[in-house]
Amino acid sequence: MDFQSLRLFVLAADRLNISAAGRELGMAPAVASSRLAKLEQNLGADLLHRSTRKVSLSLEGAEFLPYAREILAQEDAARAALGMGKPIATGTLRFAASSTFAQLYIVPILNEFLEDNPGIDLDLRLSDTPFDLIEGSFDLALRNSAFEDTSMKGRKLADDRRVLCASPDYLKRKGVPRHPDELNSHQLLAFRNPSPRQLVNADGDRGVFDPRGANCRLVMDDGLSQKLATLSGVGISTNSLWSVHRELDEGKLVRVLPDFEVEDPSVLWLVYPKSNVLTAKVRVFIDFLLKKIGRHPEWERSA
Repeated sequence: MDFQSLRLFVLAADRLNISAAGRELGMAPAVASSRLAKLEQNLGADLLHRSTRKVSLSLEGAEFLPYAREILAQEDAARAALGMGKPIATGTLRFAASSTFAQLYIVPILNEFLEDNPGIDLDLRLSDTPFDLIEGSFDLALRNSAFEDTSMKGRKLADDRRVLCASPDYLKRKGVPRHPDELNSHQLLAFRNPSPRQLVNADGDRGVFDPRGANCRLVMDDGLSQKLATLSGVGISTNSLWSVHRELDEGKLVRVLPDFEVEDPSVLWLVYPKSNVLTAKVRVFIDFLLKKIGRHPEWERSA
């Protein structure tokens, strides 16, 4: 197998531009077209449809593309194992993450990553709605949950502490609860579902944040919207510390029952399918996020 021609095909499929893919590999346009034609001849299939206006993947090309990526990933991993230099990080990286976390911590540093890695393009899918990593064909994802999926591998990015908070205006109107038992007389906001959340303090005292047993008139599935509703004075909500630490520092939000935290096994994980080889593009993005975010999380420094 001609690995360089295979790499050319993957780049051309990502960019839908044979000349641009060839230039990235140091080939003249005529050479790139000739090498792709020879690859197609060897495989006995047309991988790309060409016209004077555009390039598109054929049905056979779309089916072959994930295998081509895997072959190149295996080649990179084998070369790295033999000490043959650092694999070249190229291609499109499909990354999924919570929109709330991404807006606060990932999007602001993407320019630095793209400047440092000119061979990588990013395709981001940002949503607070749960997603299927494998079915969505993602290379990497950020999950804030317990790491229980045996089909996945992962690297811990940071802890995900959950706290209760409310706006000063709400607490002025409704009073400040001094014990978890008093939460039932307050208006609580629920994230995704009104299931009870266990609370615990450093002494082992326990309580419950239970929207179903209180006055819960608002259930939301978007973390940023929940924070905005809390800021507006709707009620008391549970939030990840990374989401609200700035508002807490500025006094726009106040910790409720500050001795208690939500008992939750959630951690911020960078996960990828166990069946996937850790490609160079995924490895450099993981290393970048660990360096910029995970080494000394901003929200833990101000906690």
